[in-house]
Amino acid sequence: MSTTSSSAVTIEQHSLLRSTLLHLLPGVPFLFFFVIAAPLAEANGFPSALALFLDIGLVLIPVELGYLLYQGKKTTGRFSLAGVVLYREPMPAWQYVALGIPLFIWLIVILVGLSSFIDTYLIEKLFFWLPNWFFLTGMVENVGRYSQSALLVTAICGMVLNGIAGPIVEELYFRGYLLPRISRLGGWAPLVNVVLFSLYHFFSPWQNLGRIVAVLPMVYAVWWKRNIYLSMIVHCTANTLTSLALFALLLRPT
Repeated sequence: MSTTSSSAVTIEQHSLLRSTLLHLLPGVPFLFFFVIAAPLAEANGFPSALALFLDIGLVLIPVELGYLLYQGKKTTGRFSLAGVVLYREPMPAWQYVALGIPLFIWLIVILVGLSSFIDTYLIEKLFFWLPNWFFLTGMVENVGRYSQSALLVTAICGMVLNGIAGPIVEELYFRGYLLPRISRLGGWAPLVNVVLFSLYHFFSPWQNLGRIVAVLPMVYAVWWKRNIYLSMIVHCTANTLTSLALFALLLRPT
């Protein structure tokens, strides 16, 4: 197996087949859980978004973090991320601000602005056959169907799991583990990582184009600075603020 050097550390390189599988496979149980849990949530008076957030806690985090810890056990003999999660080189505090703010703005502008129009078009033209609970926007359109307590539970789960825990684990797995192990691809590595990361979201294929455009600069910054904390901050901030905005809308007095 080929290797490459980064900061005097020899990094094991994954074949493209292995990397593709490791990028995409966590999305399979995630989709499976969502397809089962979302209609159950709706049937019991909760938005399908609750199923998505629980999916993060019950599937995404155990699968991705568990795999990293398993690799740590194989490498060091103990359940550790040391030597497994890379790209943790130090960076001056001012660079987090100088890079983080424009990356965050770009992410939000693309996801909330441009991609929302693309998503709507693709849903209407290609994914109209999916049930309503598949589209989380239905939660806003039909907010009157849910009790305030159901929305509050969903909001709390969204803030904790989708806003903080999920993004941290995804950045550990995709940018800290998988990205360095295709570093032999040079400047193509972030693009491959982002495309596969987007495709792994099997539950929302209509968002792939917007997601790739939104996330790509952030991942190039991680690759350039060899620092996953930058993407953690941007990812968590974007998810947390969009969750706050969404649930402020949902929980407003009617």
